[in-house]
This record gives sequence, C-alpha cells and structure tokens, in this order.
Amino acid sequence: MNMKLPKSSFLLLFPSIFLLFLSSCNKEFKSNDYRAYFGGEVTNPTNRFVYFSKNGVVIDTIPLQKDNTFFIQFDSLTPGMYSFKHDPEYQYVYFDKNDSIMVHINSKDFDESIIFCGRGDTKNNYLMESYLKYKSDKEKMFDVYDKDISKFTSNIDATYKTNKRCYNVHKNEIKWSKEFDAFAKASLDFNYYSKKELYPVIHKLRTAEDVFEKLPNHYYDYRKNIDFNDLELSTYSPFVIYLSQLLNNVGAVKYHNHFSDVDLALTTNINKLNIADTLIKNEKVKNSILNNIAFSYLLEDQNMVNNQKFLESYRKFSTDNSKKNEILKIGNAIQLLIAGNQLPEVSLIDKDGMTVSSNSFVKKKTVLFFYTKEALTHLAAAHKKALAFKLKYRDYQFIAINLDKEQDEWIDLLSNYKFEGIQEYRCANFEDIKNKWAITKIHRALVLDENGKIKNAFTNLFDVKFENDLK
Repeated sequence: MNMKLPKSSFLLLFPSIFLLFLSSCNKEFKSNDYRAYFGGEVTNPTNRFVYFSKNGVVIDTIPLQKDNTFFIQFDSLTPGMYSFKHDPEYQYVYFDKNDSIMVHINSKDFDESIIFCGRGDTKNNYLMESYLKYKSDKEKMFDVYDKDISKFTSNIDATYKTNKRCYNVHKNEIKWSKEFDAFAKASLDFNYYSKKELYPVIHKLRTAEDVFEKLPNHYYDYRKNIDFNDLELSTYSPFVIYLSQLLNNVGAVKYHNHFSDVDLALTTNINKLNIADTLIKNEKVKNSILNNIAFSYLLEDQNMVNNQKFLESYRKFSTDNSKKNEILKIGNAIQLLIAGNQLPEVSLIDKDGMTVSSNSFVKKKTVLFFYTKEALTHLAAAHKKALAFKLKYRDYQFIAINLDKEQDEWIDLLSNYKFEGIQEYRCANFEDIKNKWAITKIHRALVLDENGKIKNAFTNLFDVKFENDLK
C-alpha cells in the first residue's frame, strides 16, 4: 500500500526553504502583484533537475539542491495550468494568483507519491486524486469492453455518477475558480467520453462483434457540446486523448469490402488526418492529434508504400517540426521490422541481473510480449494468454519483457505470480528497445520464426487473429 506523507512531516523534510515558503503563504499581495512560489523534494531522483512547463514548453529549469529539494520564486506568474517534470515522468499543477505550492515526489512511484501543500494545495490534491482514481478505473475496465452495450453503459454511468458527486462536493468545499473548474470538469467528463468512444472499437477487436449499428441514437449526443478548439485545454491530456478516440470513430471507413486490409488502414488514417484538419483550427491541439494519429498508424501498418503515402499527408497537415522528426524517426525504424527481416538486436537483463542479447534466444520460434508494473491487470492477462497458447503451440517459446527500470522491484513483482514456462526478461534500455522495436505501448507482441526472422512485429496477444501468425 502506498503511504502519503502527512503535510506536517512533508514540510519538515526541508527546513532550509520552509521559512521562506511559509512567509510566502502568509503574505498579503497587492492586486497587481502576481508573484508565486513553487518548490518541493524529489526522493530517489533520476537527475538533478525539475522542469517547469506551460503548454509543453519548458519555461524554467529548477536545479535540485544537495538535499534533493528545489525552490523557485516567480516574479510574475500568469494563473493557469502548468506541468512539472522530473525525467521521464510529469504531472500537472494549477496556479491561481499568488499561490505558493510545494510538492513531494518519489521518482520510483511518481504519480502515487505526489502530495501538494501550501497556498493552492487543495485543488491540486483533488486533481491528483481524481487522476489516480482514473488510473485505477482504467485497470478495472479491461473486461468491461467485452460486455453488451447495456451492461457497458450501466458500468461507466455508475462510475461517472460517483465521480461527479465527488467533484461537486470538492467544488463546493474548496470554492475553486471558474478557470480551474474548466480543467476539473474536463478531467471528469473527457475520461468518461473516451470510454464511450473506445467501446465500439475495443469491443469489435476483442469479440469480433460490430456494435456500431446497435448503439442507441442518443449515444454520442455529448459531442454536440464540445468545443474542439479550446485554447486552455489544448495540451491537457484528458482532452487530447479524447480527441484521438473520437477520430478513431468518425474517421472509420464505412465500405470496408472495397479495400484490402492495408489499403483500408491507409484510407482510414488519411481520413482521420483530413477530419482533424477540418474540425480543429487551434494549431497546438491539431498538431497533438495529428501526432497521435501518426504514432498509431505507423505502429500498425507494415506496408512500406502506404507508409510513405501516409507520411506525405502527415507532412501536409502538421506544422509541429519538433514532433515531426520523431514521427519520421519511428517511420524509419518500422521499415526494419517488416516480415522477413532479422529482428534488430537489443540488450535485455535476466532475473540474475546478467545482460543478455536478444539474439541469443531467437534460435527457435518465438513470441515476445511486454508488460509493466503500472498495468497489473494486463500483466496477468497477457501471461495467462501466453500460457494458453504455449500449451497448444509447443514449438514456440514465449518470452515476456518487463519495461520498468528497477531490477529489485521487477523481481519482487514476479514473486507474486507463478508463470512457469514463460521466459522472463527486463529491458536494459527502454529508449533502445523503443527505437529498434518501435515499442511505445505494452499491447504489442512480436512473432519470429526459427531463424529469428520476423513473421509479424505488430500483433497483439488479444487480437482475435493472433493465432494465425503461429500456424
């Protein structure tokens, strides 16, 4: 169980800046004075900096002191949503006028460790608790998408009503600003809307049943009230994620039988690019969504000619030069993962802490799949699927690769399970495995032949067609 520090204990961890911070909390500010303060402590730091950003752009780099604390005074800070990052993790923090906020961070358990204190803490702690509820709820949703429309709707409506009651209670107690409420309400609503957009897509993938025609006429009524060009929400993840899910639905091509599978994927995703360009006028929102579409498409399609056609359309619509380079880099990496190619070598770590080359175990038919401690439901379900396939396809070896950073935590995690027959490794360098195997999500599996050559590098243990790659 994760234990959050009491606020009193939290502040005493760094007395050197506590007095300055306390004086800022008690200070009276003039109407034209927009000074604000931000500080805290990082336990188990991964580097010596905390990055403070607005709309994804770093506006201050704050160094850690020898005692792993940090503190900064802003002479003038415009009220609004900001983010702080201690590589590779980040989280949001909202500042009203003259807020003085401190935060505790443990890099080994980033989200779960965060607690705010000081002037402006209550609204931020509410937003953090809401995010953790959403993460927990997301885990529980794994099997809900398999249910029929009535049971699915009942499930998500009940959760939404519970969360809305919590939102209303905190809103009345804290009496937060109208500007902050836009983010609190967005977190509540768009997480709910995303489930509704995801349902027909995931249900079909998991059960092969197309439920689009069975959805009630009012199912998507909420779309009518959404401002797709909201400047304040343009980089807020619940909003951006929802827009991505929406485009997966409205960009679908109706006349599936007119296309081969690869051409259908190309047509659908170029269609999504066009719709995003038409629907979204705000450049930041649009670029974020275009990048999400590109990531998704490039990780699913293996047709090199179609990839180039897609990237041509992407370049036409996107103005995000920094992200564009990353998209093109992934596009180049994917060309190395086409069927028939040798799987690029990466370094892995075994349970004894020894470094192992991926080339050492590809001398027989192999299935590689991935997991993390952040998604325990997927961890168990993926291993269960792999064990079932192993019983049926005994000529295959099944290799599970953990994507987390800490060796001891990984070993402790495995001690809670019995996955006999599955070979377990941990990635030695996530950036290397991401760049060479294009791993950006855990719901991926790679199937290799007995010579270590790729049969399918973009499949999924839960795909109804997965078994075809093993025959």
